[in-house]
Amino acid sequence: MKVAVAGSVGGDHIMSFGGKFTDSLVAGSLAKLSLSFLVDTLEIRRGGCGANIAFGMGALGLNPILIAAVGRDWVDYEAWLKRHGVDTSHVLVSEKLHTATFMVTTDTELNQIASFFPGAMSEARNIELEPIMAKTGKFDLLVISPDDPEAMMRYSEMARTLNIPVAADPSQQMARMDGKEIAQLIEGAKYLFLNEYELALAIQKTGWTDRQLFDRVQVRVVTLGSKGAQIEEHGKESIYVGVPKEKQKLDPTGVGDNFRSGFIAGLSWGLGHERCGQLGSLLATYCIETTGTQEYRFTKEEFVARFEAAYGKAAADEIKPHLNVRLVG
Repeated sequence: MKVAVAGSVGGDHIMSFGGKFTDSLVAGSLAKLSLSFLVDTLEIRRGGCGANIAFGMGALGLNPILIAAVGRDWVDYEAWLKRHGVDTSHVLVSEKLHTATFMVTTDTELNQIASFFPGAMSEARNIELEPIMAKTGKFDLLVISPDDPEAMMRYSEMARTLNIPVAADPSQQMARMDGKEIAQLIEGAKYLFLNEYELALAIQKTGWTDRQLFDRVQVRVVTLGSKGAQIEEHGKESIYVGVPKEKQKLDPTGVGDNFRSGFIAGLSWGLGHERCGQLGSLLATYCIETTGTQEYRFTKEEFVARFEAAYGKAAADEIKPHLNVRLVG
């Protein structure tokens, strides 16, 4: 299965605050909010939604095609992704701008405050899919993850024209996109990924009911935080997937991206949606146990053992033949 992942590539500046953000909020004064948090740690890591999803798929042994716009500082990051199985040969490199930057602070309750500077990502709107597919062959699935909003709209339009199945993942761009843009991205998608809050926001901005939104896609996957994920497909019972027990909770950054990595890897292997959700949940668990979105490591044996502990031997036996774990660091 040929999977292309369109989305952001960036440098993550990950900070931790040793208290709760809510302790600094004053009821009745939120209209003039001005706060500064003294953070305890700063980690600078590789990130970006598109790169995170592609990395996770590569870690499981797949070779996704990354579609993104990056800056002149891309060389080291590109080498990293290549070593982890990602096809970076079609990434657009800006002649003027630097790669996007994401800055996030996490408190002790794992709440986050973040800012994102797009940089070279704004040039993603200049990428055309047809010349890429002339070299790679037609995509079996195009993942449209958070990116330059205009690029996301153009990808969805091109995918419809070229009859390419889409996995729509608006997530971090939901706040910026209006209802018309969200509707365009969602309409006709084969898969739609949202968390609970993003689902409520999509309903509010589009003016659709929950049912009307669901009727516009084939499969809807809603992540539920520590409660796992719900997978809905027309004409079938909803599937609920739990979360494996984590060893520690260090950093939630990139957890949603890695859930998508595992889920799409399962699709690539021809597995059912329950297994796909379980793969996504375990990869998300590995992510939350580390600081950074691409810092987790595991062997095939370790992954299978944790999968069996969480979901049973029959489930583990089903995924085991497909795993081709890359151990490069």
